Formats: sequence, C-alpha cells, structure tokens
Amino acid sequence: MTSGAERAMSESPLPTTLDAWLARLEAAHPVGIDLGLARVAEVARRLALFARPLAGRVISVAGTNGKGSTVAMLEALAHAHGLTTATYTSPHLVRYNERLRLDGEEADDATLIDGFRAVDRARQAGEPISLTYFEVGTLAAFWAISRRPRDLAILEVGLGGRLDAVNIIDPDVAVVTTVAQDHAAFLGTDLAQIGREKAGIMRPGRPAVLGSRTLPASVREVADSLGARVHALGEAFIREDRDQGWRWRGGSPGSDPKEDEAAVILGDLPDPGLPLDNAATALQALSLSGVTLDIDACRRALARVRLPGRMQWRGQWCLDVGHNPHAAAYLAGRLRDRPCRGRTLALLAMQGDKDADGVIAALAPAVDGWVTAGLEGERGRSAEDLGRRLDGRGEHVLHRAASPAAAADWLAPRLGAEDRVLVCGSFLTVGAVLQWLAGPVQSGQTDTDASSREVAP
Repeated sequence: MTSGAERAMSESPLPTTLDAWLARLEAAHPVGIDLGLARVAEVARRLALFARPLAGRVISVAGTNGKGSTVAMLEALAHAHGLTTATYTSPHLVRYNERLRLDGEEADDATLIDGFRAVDRARQAGEPISLTYFEVGTLAAFWAISRRPRDLAILEVGLGGRLDAVNIIDPDVAVVTTVAQDHAAFLGTDLAQIGREKAGIMRPGRPAVLGSRTLPASVREVADSLGARVHALGEAFIREDRDQGWRWRGGSPGSDPKEDEAAVILGDLPDPGLPLDNAATALQALSLSGVTLDIDACRRALARVRLPGRMQWRGQWCLDVGHNPHAAAYLAGRLRDRPCRGRTLALLAMQGDKDADGVIAALAPAVDGWVTAGLEGERGRSAEDLGRRLDGRGEHVLHRAASPAAAADWLAPRLGAEDRVLVCGSFLTVGAVLQWLAGPVQSGQTDTDASSREVAP
C-alpha cells in the first residue's frame, strides 16, 4: 500500500540532489515510525539484498544507550586490525551522510542518491509499497554496502530491535548494550518487554554479547530460547580498572562462554573517553566475529577513536546527545568526576515525547543553572515547557530561547572564564549547537577534544 503523497510523488521527476531526496522522503509516508518488517523485507527481496551476505561478517548493535560509542569503537578496532568496513548508524548530527560510512569515510551524495533511486524503483516494481524515511534510508544504505561487500558490516539498530528495519539482516554477532526507558510511545515502559524487543536481533546458535550487568532477565530468556551463545559482561568477559589503563579478559569464537577461564587477556588499554563497558563489549563482539585481537592494534584504536556528540568538548562547551534519564545520570556522573571552579550550566532542548522530568532530575545535582531552548517539528517541545518543569523543581532558569542556536547566542557572552556548558537533550540540540560553534561568530573556537575525550575546561 502507498500513501496519497507517495502516489503523487511517483508521478513527479526524481530529485537530483540529496537535500531534495530527503525532503521527498520526509513528505512521503503518512507516519514517521511504522514498526514492522514485512514491507521493508519485501523491498529488500526486490533489491536482491538477500541473495548473498551483506559483508564477510555482520555485527548488529541494539540498546537504549551506548550503541553509538560501541559502534564507533568497533569500527576503530576493525580498521586497526586491517579490516574493510561498512558502518550504518542513525540519526545524524549535522549531515545525513554521517549515517553511512564506508571504510571510515562518510558516503558521498552520489552514493546515497543512487541508493534512494534503487529503493524507489524496487518499491514500485509490482504492487507499490509504502516506506518510511528511516526504512528507505536503511535499504539505500544496505544497497550501497552490497555493491562492494566489506570484511565487516557494523549496523546500529534504530529503535527497539525485533521490528526495526535493520533487523532484516541476520547478524553473525548480536550486541545489546543497555536497556532503559525511551521511545515509550512505541516500546512502552515495561523494561522486560523493552528487553525482549532489543533481544529480537539475536539469531539461533549465534553469539549474543550482553554489554551491561543490569539488563532485565528477559534479554537472556530470549537468548536462551533461541539457543544463542551468550557472552555477558561480568561473566564471559570482564573489564578491570587499573592504576595505569584498564584490562580486558574475554572469549574467542572457539571458547565456551560458560567456562571461567578466558581465552584472551589484554592489559594496559587506554581510556577512550567513552564508557569502558562499551569498549569491553566492542572488544568481545569483534573477537567473536572471528578477529584475533592484537594488543597493539587495540591500544591504537582505543587511543584514537572519535565520536562527535558524546562528551565532546569544544572549549567550554560539552556536547552530548543524551536524551533519557539513564543517559542523563551518566552525564551527571562524568561532570561530578571532573569539577570546575566556575558554574556548570545546562543548555537543554528536548523532543516532546521524551521523559523531560526524568532527565532534569538526573542532571540537576550537577547543574548550577539552566538555559532552555525550543525544538520545532511535530515532536518538538517548547522552551517554556521545559522552563515550567524546572521552575516546579526550584531550579534556576537563566533564559528561555526559541532554538538551541538562539540559546547559545544568549549564553556565550555571559560565560565566565571558568564556567562550562553542557549541551544535551537531543541529537537535534547537539547538531544545532555544533553548527553554531562552526559559524562565523565562533570562528576562533577550536576543538580542544578532537578525539571526544573529556577535558576539564
């Protein structure tokens, strides 16, 4: 079935630029999120995506938080071991091209446009099929990857797991990072059910890496029902903090995850500036994909890994896409661990379907004052709404702005030399402020943390 908008568009000339394609896709499907695999799998069959493996090995990563950092470290580790890679993530911060990286480089416009054209032809080849923006983007990325399969494909699951479009591809290794409440309108608030949805990326008899010690029991129940080989953090693989670096002990493809003796030990590993549980998870997943881990390659990769928008410092500005209470609690902890002599201010803008009260409660102990900003769109939330919630808690609201860029404009000249600003609440918030920081007003600003490590301002 197709929508009226899609029928009208099918009769119009195809776009010739990436921006025009994205505008077309945003307007086409009647809803932004339409969970289910039947439609997207049928178009994938028409694209012959199931005719051969997408890559030599496929690792899929699901979870509420920690997916992006795990994927980034997997990619860096794979490159350090000499592997070619294709990496698909979502959403993007500034440029749509960020979503598909081929051998570490963002896909160019032509590659993405060719993929959109192929998907458009396939969905109309026979009974027309309606696809969402995300589904078209996912299929286009897979089509581009299939043109020249790499050694390793790393796929970040967008929402949930079982019914997410990414899940049409069978992974050789499935990773679940964390399970917490988010996307309640689609996944609900029952952590056991959310865990079952995330675990839906697992496959019978294949390795499943569990990257948190506090996952709901439902995740392992799904794995056990499938006969998946579970490798859990704190059991089959362990990270140990040391005075100098940290140590990882984990399993290889031939090891038994139920045995106490680990097959691989890596010591004196550098802090990547990203959650170490996710670093340990990435090491375990790569090992289970068939890569023999080399200590020097692992050290190089973890020392150099970059991930924009995750505890990313630009001078006095710290940018993080955290947008749920679990992520906010992590951010607050990182800020408390690195105190500053001035004020810690938060520039907060969030979507309307997120748990703003939970995020505020988690951040409040680490924040001295707040600037709220509005986000536009169907799911947007106003600065006034956030301000009222903060007022109700007795928090100090300095200013309410129409947009993240306007909030940054207001805040920048009022910062003391020893103040710092946490920018968070949404990918849209961080993307807008990253663009603002790159603008002419801030042309002298340099990235003091090019590798996304936290640096005390």
